[in-house]
Amino acid sequence: MAENHDHGHTPAAWTTAVIIFIGFCVSGALMVMDQPLAFWLSLVIIPIGGVVGAVMRGMGMGKKPLPPVRIAGE
Repeated sequence: MAENHDHGHTPAAWTTAVIIFIGFCVSGALMVMDQPLAFWLSLVIIPIGGVVGAVMRGMGMGKKPLPPVRIAGE
């Protein structure tokens, strides 16, 4: 694991993070503006980010699985 320092920097990960961040920002702004219905509706953006990320990962834009690590003596 020490040789892998990319932290999952992939298009799928970045897109997911940006969509979720936008969802939190919109929700926070609407909460401050005292718009309860719009606030609750804006929370739908957050799980959409997860769905988009899962779809992108399924399309091959996510992190590739690492090969299993072999321990000496096994």
